[in-house]
Amino acid sequence: MTAESAVTTCFRHPKVESHVRCTRCDRFICPSCMREAAVGHQCVECVQEGRRSVRQARTAFGGRISAVPVVTYVLIGLNVLGYLAELARPSVESRFDMLGSVPPGYLPEGVAHGEWYRLLTGAFLHLTPTEGAFGITHILFNMLALWNVGRVVEAQLGRVRYLALYLLSALGGSVLVLLLAPETRTVGASGAIFGLGAAYYIMGRRLGYDRQAVNQYMAGLLVWLVVSAWMTSWQGHLGGLLAGGTVTLAYAYAPRDGRRTLVQAGVCVALLVLLAVLTAVRVSSLAVEPGLMGGAA
Repeated sequence: MTAESAVTTCFRHPKVESHVRCTRCDRFICPSCMREAAVGHQCVECVQEGRRSVRQARTAFGGRISAVPVVTYVLIGLNVLGYLAELARPSVESRFDMLGSVPPGYLPEGVAHGEWYRLLTGAFLHLTPTEGAFGITHILFNMLALWNVGRVVEAQLGRVRYLALYLLSALGGSVLVLLLAPETRTVGASGAIFGLGAAYYIMGRRLGYDRQAVNQYMAGLLVWLVVSAWMTSWQGHLGGLLAGGTVTLAYAYAPRDGRRTLVQAGVCVALLVLLAVLTAVRVSSLAVEPGLMGGAA
């Protein structure tokens, strides 16, 4: 063997002489391609392949673990932006609040007149300081609850599952308002927050939280549901509670194998379809009754 034939070069940079092999693929690598490994060095390609093969840590419910509750921050931000828009232009509330239909003599508006977006947009609006007994405390209480409960639920579910839970809970609350009180104008995130409350209770039972504390929390939630019947839209609260409970039961008790994500997603899609069907049926058969009320969720 000649001296020239004994020269080895990097497999990624053929013009660079190299005498170090990748400990994984055994190919020669130059200093710019070397990456520190537990033993020796690896090439860039082997390092990337190793990263793809490492399973990411998951929560008990299958979500990706994240240290920062980004979705909760975004949801709070959207609610605050919606509130500022209401303060700047009061017509925003009547244009985007949850309303099924209006009695005769009013301009046609509401979900029954094709404005289905109200099922969701109303959940990002709140009573302004000049409205009702709540005023600014309406958004303050809701955002405080979202901050306290939302961060815990998001940490356990992961961002995608948490967002699906929140939005489906909000929709569940709006749909129940449409079914039971279609002429009631409602605003507020309480339906979604009641869904998060149901999630916290179910997760606590599933993960073995202190049972007394979890039961007390749920009891307080139910007491507020009853009390709210005289002050706010209890339909929105109950709808959010039922929708959030349904979604979280699927999250908590789906089989812990390759079917888990499919089952969880399937239940969320099935619930969305059910809410859409209930909305369509109610819209098609909506009998408008006289009188127009207002409420908060």
